[in-house]
Formats: sequence, structure tokens, C-alpha cells
Amino acid sequence: MILARILVGKYEGSIYREGDGYTGALSLGFAPNGKRKRLKRKGRTKADVTDKLRRAVADLESGIKSPTNYTVGAAVEDWLSKGLKGLDADTIANYRCLAAKHVIPLIGKVKLKDLRADDVDEWLDGLTDKLSTRSLRLVHGILKRAIRQAQARDMITRNVAELVKTPTGRTGRPSKSLTLDQATAVLEQAKSSRLHAYVVISLMTGIRTEEARALRWDHVVAWVDDQTGWRPVTEVGFDHERFALYVWRSVRAHGDTKTEKSRRTLELPERAAEALQRHHTRQAAQKLRAGKAWQDNNLVFCSPTGTPLDAANVRRAFRLITKKAGIGESWAPRELRHSFVSIMSDSGVPIENIADLCGHSSTAVTEEVYRHQLRPVITKGAEAINAVFGASESGSGKTETATKRNTQKSAQVA
Repeated sequence: MILARILVGKYEGSIYREGDGYTGALSLGFAPNGKRKRLKRKGRTKADVTDKLRRAVADLESGIKSPTNYTVGAAVEDWLSKGLKGLDADTIANYRCLAAKHVIPLIGKVKLKDLRADDVDEWLDGLTDKLSTRSLRLVHGILKRAIRQAQARDMITRNVAELVKTPTGRTGRPSKSLTLDQATAVLEQAKSSRLHAYVVISLMTGIRTEEARALRWDHVVAWVDDQTGWRPVTEVGFDHERFALYVWRSVRAHGDTKTEKSRRTLELPERAAEALQRHHTRQAAQKLRAGKAWQDNNLVFCSPTGTPLDAANVRRAFRLITKKAGIGESWAPRELRHSFVSIMSDSGVPIENIADLCGHSSTAVTEEVYRHQLRPVITKGAEAINAVFGASESGSGKTETATKRNTQKSAQVA
């Protein structure tokens, strides 16, 4: 039984009693097959129905084609399946984990059309005692990107998540750096580990863990002479006095470094070069033992079969080293980089040189990220490490060479 005739925009319709509430129907004309097209909405009162019909017509005229039951969770799932192209596997896994734990279960049941800024605020506020500020930014970013994708597909008109400011989360564990005594103990205990050269290179050059895991042997170079210049050790061997790393790759998507400025060439301190030489010899023996199982990826640091190192395995192995060194297991490989900055700064290296060695776009980045490790300033890079840790573990007649090297103007090779 029709209770009322209505006009919403240019569309005529009616509201009638149905079940415990009311149903409103608008005539949208006819489909190509001749069937009448109708838009229906239900509600507990006639006013509810009228309001829903008005919103539906507004969406219709703006091009929005989202089903009435399309939820926030569905939008996030759509983004996870379509919006992560080009990202590396670790990033994708992290997004999926955060979405499955903190987004979909907590706010995913809300219909996307009904989502309000207050809903987003309440959701984020409820996570402030569980997540760090960085993690809050990530989960907030997941929601914003999911709705942005829904906008691009005409599923929603505006992105309410963009209107909300990410709150401050709980205080996470700040990165720390090894003291000189701790660094010395870690280097000593690392000798018996497969991770020895990895630890030495990370601590003595400050390269990122993602750069270390992507380092290839053809990017480990030796200085041959003024005419030949720098050549890969795979061609000229280790019977040379100066060595360097081409830090041009990382395990990020497409193998790119974090930024363009991150691409840099660093001269190696003597102990780091010696560690790489021993590592190269051990890896050759490892390759023979692996036989046909060996996968030749030309990686400096790899698994016993030549495959790329897993970040979680590196963390576990490093914690075992720090435990043996008597400093506990609350350390992460990335803190070798923090320790490098601290040792450089303690040795008087200017912040401008530390920024170059770390591959930062400016000293502002160095000051912000490593502000706890920075101290007042004098020399730089490889010569400073030689002075701090000693030029050679064997001490076999390299004092004169080290003295000459300390006169170089920079540890960064052009």
C-alpha cells in the first residue's frame, strides 16, 4: 500500500509500509533490455527512507557506484589485492599483517559510505597504547590509501581518513649505539660466526642492513694503479692495498638504494678489507660443499646455498653474537650503523662527512635520525676507523701504509 508519493531530484517514487518499517522506491527509467530500473532503500521511519534515497541520488548523480553494503574492510581488501604493485615482499607482508590485525577487525565492518572522521579518530585513539607513532602512521596510511583507491574507482566521494591527524603512540625503544668497548667485544665474538664479515662491514662503514644484504662481489673493488683505477676483486683479487665498496644497491624494490644520495662509494678500513678477504675464501669452500644446490647470485652475504639472507635470520644471528659479547640480546643489526655514527663523531669526524658516509641527502637527516650519536668534530671515514680499531688484526707490516692512508682527504671515493 502506497503511503506517500515523493520526488527526489528529478526522480519520482513512493514510500510504502513493509514489514516493521518502510521502503522507498524511485523510478530511474528503463534499462537497455526494457526492464524498469528502480532504486530502493529501507528504513524504520519514512524520514529515514527519504534521507537514504536523497543520499543515493546524490551518489548516483556524482557517479558513485558503491554497493550499499560495501564496507571499509572490503575497501582495504581491494587495496591489498590491487594497490601494492611494485612494492617489495617485506613491505607487502608488513601491510597485510597490520591490516589484518589493526584495521579490518576494528573498523572494517563500517559501511564505507557511513564512515565519518569521528570513527577514524576513535579507532586511532584506541590504538595509541598498543602501537608506536610510526606504526600508527602506517595503519592510518593503509586506511587513507584504501579509501583513495575507492575514490579512484567511484566508490566514494571523499576520503574522511585524510581529515584526521595521526595521534602520538606509545614510546618505542629508541635505537642505541655500542660503546667502543662493546663494539670491540662484538667484533671479537663475531669471529666464530658466519656473520663476522657482515658485522665488520656494517660497523666499520655504516652501510644500511638492506644495503649489506644486497652487496655483490663485483661491487667490492680494489685500487690497481692510476691508469687502471678501481677494479672488482673478482677480477684482480685481494693482493692490493686499497679497497672500496660501491654501495649502489639494496634489497628494496627494483634493487634501488633508499635515495639517490644513498648511492655512494666508500673506501674500506683495513680490518674490513681483511674480513672480506677471509669471507671470500670461506664462501668459495661453502660453494664447493653446496655443489649443485648452490645458487650463484654473486652476493657477498648469502645463505649456505647462495640465496639472499633473510632479515629475521640476520637479527637472530646478531643477537646471539651480542649475547656472547655480554651485552644482552636487545640489539638489532641496524644499530651497527648507529654505532658507526657514534664512533665517527667521537673521533671528531665532521657531521658533513658523516652525512656523506651514511648516504644522507643532508646533514639535517643525520642530525634528526642520529642526534643521540652525534658529538663535536676532526678526521673522517676509513682512516678514523683504522685509528680507533687498529689498521690490521695481524699487524703484519702495514703501519707505514696506514700512516700514508691517514693523510688522505676523504674515505669517500670519487
